[in-house]
Amino acid sequence: VMAPLNDWLEDDGALLRLRLARPKANIVDAQMIAALHGALRAHGSQPKLRAVLLDAQGPHFSFGASVEEHLPAQCADMLASLHALVLAMVEFPAPILVAVRGQCLGGGLEVALAGGLIFAAPDAQFGQPELKLGVFAPAASVLLPYRVNQPAAEDLLLSGRSIDAAEARTIGLVHTVFEDPEIAALRYFNEHLAHKSASSMALALRAARGGMLRDVRHRLAEVEQLYLDRLMQTRDANEGLVAFLAKRQPQWEHH
Repeated sequence: VMAPLNDWLEDDGALLRLRLARPKANIVDAQMIAALHGALRAHGSQPKLRAVLLDAQGPHFSFGASVEEHLPAQCADMLASLHALVLAMVEFPAPILVAVRGQCLGGGLEVALAGGLIFAAPDAQFGQPELKLGVFAPAASVLLPYRVNQPAAEDLLLSGRSIDAAEARTIGLVHTVFEDPEIAALRYFNEHLAHKSASSMALALRAARGGMLRDVRHRLAEVEQLYLDRLMQTRDANEGLVAFLAKRQPQWEHH
C-alpha cells in the first residue's frame, strides 16, 4: 500500500516538505492524520528547520475527512487524533506554509487552517460543508475566527458553501493567489524565511501566536465535547451522515 504522505527535507534541513499522497481525494482519514502527525514529530526538533511546506499530489488538496470515520463507533477516536494533529501544527516551532489547488474542504481545510500562510491556485475552492450533513466542524469552529473575522467564519461554518481563491483572499483566508501555489510558497520561503535564525523564529512564532495557543487548546477540547456529548446524541446528526453515505437527501426532524 502506498504511504498516504511523502515527507522529505530540503535546503540542508531548512525546509520540511509534506505532501498528501493519496490523489485525487487525499482524504484526511486515520492513516493520513497519523502520517502527518508522525512526520511533524520526527522533524520537529530538527535544529535548522525554518519552515514546513504542506501541499498535495494531484488536482485537489483534499476532499476532507472520511465520512465513515464520523459515524458514532469511530468519531471519538477520529476527533481525538485530528485535534491532536491540529494542536501539533498550531504549536509547531516553525511556520507551516500551505499550498492549495482544487478542492480544500472539511477536514482538509481544517488541516490547512492549522498551518500558517495559505498560497492558493486560482482554481482553489475552500469550504466547510459539514452542516449539510447535519454535523459541525469542530477544529474549523475554533481556527476560522483566527484566520478571518467572526462574521466570515460564521458564514462558512453555517452556509457550508465553498468560496473561490479570490474571495478567500479578500476575507484574509488566503495570503497569495498564484498559478502555481507551490512555487509561490517556495518563493516566500526563500525571500522571507530561509535567511532567518531558526531558534529566533521559533520564539517569534510562539510570541506572535500568544493567547491563540492557549485558546485553541482549551476550545478544541470544548467543541470536541459539544460534538460528542450533544451533537452526536441528536437524531439529525446521525441521519445526515447515514443519508450522505446512502447518497440520499437527509430528512431533518430538528432534534
